[in-house]
Amino acid sequence: MPELPEVETVVLGLSDLVIGHKILEVEIDYPKTFRLTKHQLQDQLLRSTIQSVSRRGKSILIHLDNSYSLLIHLKMTGQLVYIQQANNQVKKRYGAGHPSDSLINQLPDSTTRVIFYLDNNATLFFNDMRKFGWIKLVHNSLVESESYIQNLGPDALTVEADQFIKIISKRQKNIKACLLDQTLIAGCGNIYADESLWLSRIAPYKKANELSNKQLKSLLKALKQVLQASIEQGGSSSRNYINAKGEKGNYLEDAYVYQKAGQACRRCGDLIQRIVIAGRGTHICEVCQSHD
Repeated sequence: MPELPEVETVVLGLSDLVIGHKILEVEIDYPKTFRLTKHQLQDQLLRSTIQSVSRRGKSILIHLDNSYSLLIHLKMTGQLVYIQQANNQVKKRYGAGHPSDSLINQLPDSTTRVIFYLDNNATLFFNDMRKFGWIKLVHNSLVESESYIQNLGPDALTVEADQFIKIISKRQKNIKACLLDQTLIAGCGNIYADESLWLSRIAPYKKANELSNKQLKSLLKALKQVLQASIEQGGSSSRNYINAKGEKGNYLEDAYVYQKAGQACRRCGDLIQRIVIAGRGTHICEVCQSHD
């Protein structure tokens, strides 16, 4: 599943492509992906103009000019592929999401679930091999009441230190599990949890309520640092996500501990270990991140 930097990278890329363009037609191949009534299609979606693209947690919001928005979650294998044609030839092609061959093959294909036709002779394809991704048309006044949005904690990139401490400091579970819990802090996943814990010298198995306010402030600073660094580098280059220009991110080339098991810690030289915490593979330097 994408983490905050991967989704933010998608949002930034799509913003350069779709803003200002009308949705002329929509085809839905798999209704469970996008449940849309005839009334919604005709009166709330068609002929609407895309005003902006934003992110909430790990979801994408395409805001329309009629007080509605498309709420999109790529889940594990979702893609958004934009293709613009001119003179029967492809003028622009950009892919975002799970890097299967659908990003480069002729579309629609067997993974295509929804197609949006825009007024600039462009098409936006929502592909999803495993069919877990989804799209919803939501009135802007109801976005925050959507079950997915409603259950999200504050955004990892913008949460303030005092709020972060208030949310985390009384939790009795380990700090790695807290970082992965989207109802506490939205957007962080396995990669950036490991990275921020190493950077702040905190053991992932340490109970959250045993950490000092100073440690939690350090952790939040580290989390924002690694998230922002990954956004600037186009997200992670793990086998999951590429950016909206069809380019793999390269954050993991410079990762501190994630997928570095058996390699020397760049801070102390001890070997990075891979253990399992909160049901997830976890990378740690047992020397730098002492539980004491």
